[in-house]
Amino acid sequence: MRVALFLTCVNDTLYPDTGRAVVKLLTRLGVDVDFPMSQTCCGQAHYNTGYRHEAEPLARHFSDVFRDYEAIVTPSGSCGAMVRELYPRMGERARAEGRGEGLAAALAPVVPKTYELTEFLVDVLGVTDVGAYYPHTVTYHPTCHGLRGLGLGDRPRRLLEAVKGLELKELPGADECCGFGGTFALKNSDVSAAMGADKVRNAESTGAEVLCAADNSCLMHIGGTMGRLESGMRPVHIAEILASTEEEPAV
Repeated sequence: MRVALFLTCVNDTLYPDTGRAVVKLLTRLGVDVDFPMSQTCCGQAHYNTGYRHEAEPLARHFSDVFRDYEAIVTPSGSCGAMVRELYPRMGERARAEGRGEGLAAALAPVVPKTYELTEFLVDVLGVTDVGAYYPHTVTYHPTCHGLRGLGLGDRPRRLLEAVKGLELKELPGADECCGFGGTFALKNSDVSAAMGADKVRNAESTGAEVLCAADNSCLMHIGGTMGRLESGMRPVHIAEILASTEEEPAV
């Protein structure tokens, strides 16, 4: 199967190891992974701050880059939700504004074949045991876009439960937002910081070494909060856990 890795801006800039982990994991599972060098931002940041028209060229470019692949895999629930949920909405809005069917037609090829990593593993490849080894105690935070937007459900948990050596701890208030929310963290910084502190305290109460999630933007916020609170926990993307093996263990 030939798939494309859509790494996203945050991962490309700040968390390249997550992208490497996705390639390592999928290659181990027999998937042929390409990384189109012409990929750019999907337009989520623009769209979410009210610049819908400015997001449209980025969405068109995304479709031009990725349309010929069998599947598009991203280690980001928020960017995956942008393509799956909001690209169709952008096409509908353009149509309602009298600009015709062009945008909807341009974006349609990529919408149904864009997958967040864990749903690609479970739904497309049909695996939950990916041969991973990670001898640590872990608690899982389901991020808002993955939980409510993409409806990832128990897919990440099923993958984590199958990891050899991993002990999964239940996170109190797991379905509560961590407080990041993109520009929400900037425009409502006090509320965002309080929500982040609540999330970290709940995570610490589990006694886990690691807080895991499927979106590094949320982990960036949570990790910053952990640093300010001098927590002994650390944030780790689920891809890095699933890519870890006994022969090549993650730290």
